[in-house]
Amino acid sequence: MSISRSWAGALVAGALALFLPVAALAQQGPLVDAEWLSKNLDNPKVRVFEVSVDPGVYERGHIPGAVNINWHTDLVDTVRRDIASSAKFQDLLQKAGVTKDTTIVLYGDNNNWFAAWGAWVFNIYGLGDQVKLLDGGRKYWEKLGLPLDTKVPAYARSDLTVSAANPQLRARLADVLEVVDGKKNAVIVDIRSPDEFSGKLFAPEGSRELSIRAGHVPGAKNVTWSKAVDPETGKFKSKEELKKLYADAGVDGSKPVIVYCRIGERSSHTWFALSRILGYEVRNYDGSWTEYGNAVGVPIANVAGTVWQGK
Repeated sequence: MSISRSWAGALVAGALALFLPVAALAQQGPLVDAEWLSKNLDNPKVRVFEVSVDPGVYERGHIPGAVNINWHTDLVDTVRRDIASSAKFQDLLQKAGVTKDTTIVLYGDNNNWFAAWGAWVFNIYGLGDQVKLLDGGRKYWEKLGLPLDTKVPAYARSDLTVSAANPQLRARLADVLEVVDGKKNAVIVDIRSPDEFSGKLFAPEGSRELSIRAGHVPGAKNVTWSKAVDPETGKFKSKEELKKLYADAGVDGSKPVIVYCRIGERSSHTWFALSRILGYEVRNYDGSWTEYGNAVGVPIANVAGTVWQGK
């Protein structure tokens, strides 16, 4: 019995699909959309993590199967102001059953600020090719009316080994000062609001982490993080729109970039846009303004001329 060429091709394609790793079905690029994720919740090669900042958000309802990451304890060293150690981070992922073939999807509240910070940590420990952000985060998932669950999942422990931390993704105070002093050729991007940048505000309303000085790093460009997303959905703007947004501010990828905010979470969002979406060479300065503005003997620019009153 003869088989038509088109049918034969379909049979071959179908047979190959059976042997392809499931993770290969993931969307290309650093983002996945809610529609794709909703169809892959039971995919054993996909592991979803929620990284939210507001207490109780995960417990009230999360994407089915998602593992909770507590930003305040799981991704940081609770004694030193630092990211989690490789041993601590590796243990977290092993408990979640993550392997070298797992597609990792991160999402969270507050426009994915802390999910992006999580993505930055995942990248530091060599998992960047596996990590994707859910475009729009919780905001868009809920906007679409997609399911939430209160069950806490349990997965078989894996034997994943993470890489040593990559220092090229992280800027320190000394790196920023070398740019300010003209010893290094890089662009510094302050992603805070215009009022924070000018010095009119010391910090957003309700913030507990403060600097005794207001203003910005001398020479920094101000591109508020929110300009990179659609205000209705929280999803990133197109690659072309992002290129223009940053190029208009003098950030075109021709020089290394350092991004900062107040404590490093909003700047992680911009780090993701510039590094993972546009492919620029970018470091996140997670010490950000709470370190820089409190550091002794370093210059600042304060257009508003505000002075800390001690209360």
